[in-house]
Amino acid sequence: MADLARLGAGRFVVMGRAGMDLYADPPGIRTEDATRFTASLGGSAANIAVALVKLGCKAALVTCVSDDAVGRFALNALDHYGIDRHHIRAIAGEARNSLAVVETRLQDCQSVIYRNGAADFAMTEADVSAIDYPAYSALITTGTVLAAEPSRSAAFRAFDLAKAAGLPLIFDIDYRPYSWPSAKTAAEVYSRAGALCDVIVGNDVEFGFMAGDYSRGLDCARDLVAAGAQIVVYKRGEKGAITLSTKGEFASGIYPTAALKPTGAGDSFLGAFVAALAERRPLQEAVSRGSAAAAMVVARVGCAPAMPTLAELDAFLAARSGILS
Repeated sequence: MADLARLGAGRFVVMGRAGMDLYADPPGIRTEDATRFTASLGGSAANIAVALVKLGCKAALVTCVSDDAVGRFALNALDHYGIDRHHIRAIAGEARNSLAVVETRLQDCQSVIYRNGAADFAMTEADVSAIDYPAYSALITTGTVLAAEPSRSAAFRAFDLAKAAGLPLIFDIDYRPYSWPSAKTAAEVYSRAGALCDVIVGNDVEFGFMAGDYSRGLDCARDLVAAGAQIVVYKRGEKGAITLSTKGEFASGIYPTAALKPTGAGDSFLGAFVAALAERRPLQEAVSRGSAAAAMVVARVGCAPAMPTLAELDAFLAARSGILS
């Protein structure tokens, strides 16, 4: 069992994709009616890295990007946010960066994801073997990295190397069905990954999927703690979350917000939650800060640019008396 006190150094290696998000502009317009779009950094792992850095941590991203203008856009954006990209490899050929065309709409929000021949799936065991794991506080992995080879094998190799170096493994389930060859394969791979990780965060649908029965999602979360996970956060959307640990479990609610869109909440939650643990805040406060960051991001345009700074997050919390139950 890894020592979670190690998170206090606040230096994280994040494994997963970086891409481009194109938001229909102005907010509220449907994609098919739009005549212009705004571009920003996207990809769940990149968004988490941005969230961490904005909250005072350091983050390095491990992935592959396409050796073209879109790949260079992602690299430039990572530089802008101060993300270490020494572990990112550009690949030529027909592989392309992940691209999302998204709307800033709360109702019937359309999100069109282009993941054909995704560059990040080209990450290899050689890429992850080059990382100096002892230099980091934890390895953070999003579930999309497991959806295809050689990225899947590379991720499990990274798990082994990180565990050997004593790093906690933090897993954001992040299940995207369109990336997987079958639901059966996804459930098997996620279960294998979950059994190795110290901190696991996902929503009720994702845990239900891992359990093979959507009514047993919470049972799955409890089973993961019983099997060795130190913290599991079972998110329930507007019903809040149930957080389980070796010391017991507690329920929490959400912060009210004037939401503009549904996207970005999970990435912002994970980043703020981990940043709070790095600050050695109590578990319940870490969940509260993750929930607050999620509420802030869904009320802003974009994902990476919407991630709050430490000052913004503190101000948001200071202006509210507590989480709704």
